Order: sequence, then structure tokens, then C-alpha cells
Amino acid sequence: MRKTSTKQLVYAAAAIALAMAASLIKLFEMPMGGSVTLLSMLFVVLIGYWYGPATGIAAGVAYGVLQFIIEPYVFSIPQVLVDYPLAFGALGLSGLFRNKKGGLTAGYLVGVAGRCFFSFLSGWIFFGTYAAGYGISAPVYSFLYNASYLGAEAVLTVLIVNLPPVRKALLHIKDMAVSS
Repeated sequence: MRKTSTKQLVYAAAAIALAMAASLIKLFEMPMGGSVTLLSMLFVVLIGYWYGPATGIAAGVAYGVLQFIIEPYVFSIPQVLVDYPLAFGALGLSGLFRNKKGGLTAGYLVGVAGRCFFSFLSGWIFFGTYAAGYGISAPVYSFLYNASYLGAEAVLTVLIVNLPPVRKALLHIKDMAVSS
């Protein structure tokens, strides 16, 4: 088991702080929760990209707890667990691609897909009754609802992180974050 260094804790804390600040800048807000933010998921994904999936998932869970504290939406305890620590923890799956070419983009998309899965699950199980008003099944409603805002932010983020100067800057930050 690898020990977490002070440097890793500082970089992860800074990324989580940036994610929290970015999450408050909402470009679009959905009527029953969820929003397109100013790249907030990217900062959590970066932690996994820098340090691997275990650290990324732990940071995502911590971020999920902070999201719950700042903007809680409580239906039940199981719903809170799925919507916050599990959904945001899934962003840390980005670490599976940390040493791959194009790893940030691939990791980001996998992390967002993981978050979307848990948000879909929560919507289907806990909020599926809203689907009846639209004449569609709960799984379809939940998927369309959650994929709409998560997909919009994912497209926006992927476009921005693949701009050459942004990509170069993010690679430089990764080098600083992982250097001894």
C-alpha cells in the first residue's frame, strides 16, 4: 500500500477547492437537481488522473460529502449515498487512464459515465415517479434527465481540455503534481 504524501494531499485539496468553487458557477440548472457547471467535475477527475483510481475515488467521495453539505437534497439515506459519495466517487475512475495517451480525456469520460450511472440509478429508484407525468418509463426518464446535463458539461469540458494551450498546461500541472 502506497503512502499518500503531503504534496498529494495539497494538490488534491486544491483541486477539490477549485471543484467546489466551479460547482457554484452554474451555466444551466435543471428543475429537479443537477446542473451544467464551469468544469467542476474536471478538477475531481484530475486527482485520479494524477494519482490513480484509489486516490481519485477517495477524493471524489470527499467532494461528494462536501457537495451534500453545501447543497443537500435529501429524499432518503440510501438516495444520499447514491447521489453524493457514490456518484462523485465514480469520477475517480479517471485514474484507470492516468498513464495512457489521451488519458485525461478517456479518464474524464469514464469518470463522468460512472457518475451518470449512479445518478441514473438514483433517478430510477428514488425519483422514478416523476416519469409518469411525461408518459415514459422511469429508467428512460432517469437516463434522459441525467445524461442531458452531465453530457452537456462533458462535451464542454472535453472541448476545452483538448485546446492545445489548455492540454499543455494540464500536462505541466500533472508533471508538477507527480514529480518527487
